[in-house]
Amino acid sequence: MRDTLEFHRQLITEGQIWRIWSSQYIHTNWTHLGLNLVGILFIWVLHAEHTSIRRYFVHVLLLGLWTGLGIWLFCPDIRVYTGLSGLLHGIIVWGALKDIQVKEPTGILLFLGIVGKLAWEQYAGPSAEVGDLIDSRVAIESHLIGALGGVVLAIPLFIQNLDRNKSENI
Repeated sequence: MRDTLEFHRQLITEGQIWRIWSSQYIHTNWTHLGLNLVGILFIWVLHAEHTSIRRYFVHVLLLGLWTGLGIWLFCPDIRVYTGLSGLLHGIIVWGALKDIQVKEPTGILLFLGIVGKLAWEQYAGPSAEVGDLIDSRVAIESHLIGALGGVVLAIPLFIQNLDRNKSENI
């Protein structure tokens, strides 16, 4: 099953385009899956008050597609890819921005923390230790792509703030 769903650039080029999206939900090993699921659950618990299960699920689906397309379009050196970590970064960013919108004091800390992590990864490269755990190179490019997707998903939050500020100033 994994061989049918993984992101394989060559096979996508040959027409197996479902792999762009399905690869987000396939993992290299149980440790890889466990790390990603703990992250998804932790972020749900952290931001459940701001969203519904339905919206969270839609975000996971959209960020999976966004991340896969981003890897396809902007990361030609990535030949094979699996995992939720890109979309997980998007969910973290959306949640941090939602926290900021509702004036949750930890929102800015979470946002600055994720920006710092992303900047460090781009500077220092992927973690060899995590790569050993998951039996694969950590695709830090997916983290950045997913985080940018979280910003895109947060655009309606910014629009709500603008509308709210306009109505308060009238």
